[in-house]
Amino acid sequence: MDATGRRDNGLGVYRRVLAEARPCWRPLLGILLLALLTTPLSLLLPLPLKIAVDSVIGNQPLPRMLARLLPSAAGGSAMAKLGVAAGLLIAVSVLFNLQSLASWLLQTYTGEKLVLDLRTRLFWHVQRLSLGFYERLGTRDTAYRIEHDAPSIQFIIVQGMVPFLTAIFSFVAMLYVTARLSWRLAAISVALSPILFLLARRSTLGTRSGWKRVKELDSSAMLVMNEALAGVRAVKAFGQEAQEERRFVRRSTERMWQQIRLASIQASFYVAIAMTIAGGTTAALVVGTIQVRSGQLTLGELLLVMAYMAQLYEPLRTISSKVPEVESWRVSMERALSLLDEVPDVVDRPGAAPLMRASGEVEFRNVSFEYRRGHPVLHDISFEVAAGKRVGIIGPSGSGKSTLMSLLTRFYDVSAGQILLDGDDLRDYRLSDICRQFAIVGQQPILFSTTLAGNIAYGRPEATREEIVAAATAANAHEFISRLPQGYDTEIGERGVQLSGGEAQRITLARAFLKQAPILILDEPTSALDAATESAILRATEALMRRRTVFIIAHRLSTLEKCDAVLALEDGRLARIIESSPTAAVGAGPALAPVAVVSN
Repeated sequence: MDATGRRDNGLGVYRRVLAEARPCWRPLLGILLLALLTTPLSLLLPLPLKIAVDSVIGNQPLPRMLARLLPSAAGGSAMAKLGVAAGLLIAVSVLFNLQSLASWLLQTYTGEKLVLDLRTRLFWHVQRLSLGFYERLGTRDTAYRIEHDAPSIQFIIVQGMVPFLTAIFSFVAMLYVTARLSWRLAAISVALSPILFLLARRSTLGTRSGWKRVKELDSSAMLVMNEALAGVRAVKAFGQEAQEERRFVRRSTERMWQQIRLASIQASFYVAIAMTIAGGTTAALVVGTIQVRSGQLTLGELLLVMAYMAQLYEPLRTISSKVPEVESWRVSMERALSLLDEVPDVVDRPGAAPLMRASGEVEFRNVSFEYRRGHPVLHDISFEVAAGKRVGIIGPSGSGKSTLMSLLTRFYDVSAGQILLDGDDLRDYRLSDICRQFAIVGQQPILFSTTLAGNIAYGRPEATREEIVAAATAANAHEFISRLPQGYDTEIGERGVQLSGGEAQRITLARAFLKQAPILILDEPTSALDAATESAILRATEALMRRRTVFIIAHRLSTLEKCDAVLALEDGRLARIIESSPTAAVGAGPALAPVAVVSN
């Protein structure tokens, strides 16, 4: 079934593949033309043998086509005819090798270009999908489809469609030439065609579901491997290396047996093809021998016909064998293209307005939200925050604190109600402009495998080195960066593994300083740090919060002392709003009105 619920016969996938390949139509046309050259070269290849048998060993003249092209002396003596046969054989071999070399180079370039273009498009698209997509499908399976399923486009086009078209052309040409020599032998070849296609069809039906299962198991095994390697510290700490190995082996073993089952189906199919062709070749040999004995064919013509018959069966073999192979590539292509069918949950409204820099005034107006229909996580939440104020958000785990901020940054859209920024609905602004209004510092620093300078400037790639150093200084990071051998050009490794927790957090603070967004979200930025490091981070955070609207998610009340108000969430509801002195009031006292104003 396709994305619309209609039964898919496979043509839709191939149409989309051709659409994806359209930018490469010139090299693809070159590949096809080079492939079509194989047919006339193949027709010439057995000709030297016929000349040697009929014209050198026997007394027949050279074929009329050659006699017209060559000087009369070439057809005089037996040695001259032998020279023609040898020269023709060398010339055809040279042309064959030049054609193969040019075709190989062009196929390699075109195939890699097709994969690069599709991977780039997929990567561009999935980065613009909403967070709900990743929570549903997962990042590992998405990565598998881009890295391992996307290359199927080159196999379908370069190793599937092009050989298929070439094989049809070659079959027709060989059939015509064979029929000119012996229509009975040509009829034998035609009779085999339906049998081969029926075998191919039966093989396809047996392998499609199997290939889908193989891909699912491949992705699953990759997920286990990546989880174990990403969490290697936890695996070692709990001594679970053997357990992770068992998980990986279990998934991989299941995939192995599924692959073996598919291989057995395809091997049986190839044996059936070989036996069918062997039967046809035997019949052709018997009929041809009878025609030689009756004088209808010369011995050289029989050898020529048998050589053509072998080449005639080759296109049939190619067409038949490509069908189950293309089926496996089609399954991969369906998985890759399904990513392009995903539609973002959060998109720009028509005519969305630009937003240069917000003042930072925020209002939640009767906001409710549910990740899945019928399972709400936030219920009718309303509050206002004036520009430049600091608001703490507290509540037990699962109460909706992070979800509240995800709605504010428009990672998700509200299920009901409105979120206003500077008095206008958040959804009326362009997404690209909204993301520039927020700087986020989370509990777990998010760093990338590039330089320290590149990580700090992640939100502002155009920043100068002076601006980067100023941001690092403000975040109390310049001192430890300066002690590194390569300073700001130090590569920090995957996810910043070469930095301590405090150092990594200071880099994320420097990134927030450099972005200079009007609204700052602090999601427990010091909860995983020791007291001394926490104190240094808090001093840097205090400087970062100046002249910004700030939302602080925290469990430690000490981090909320300077907040203008605290929002207390319970079970996805705003239980109360406590203005000023939160440490004295949070967790006790009467609940306030459902709507409160945090004013200047």
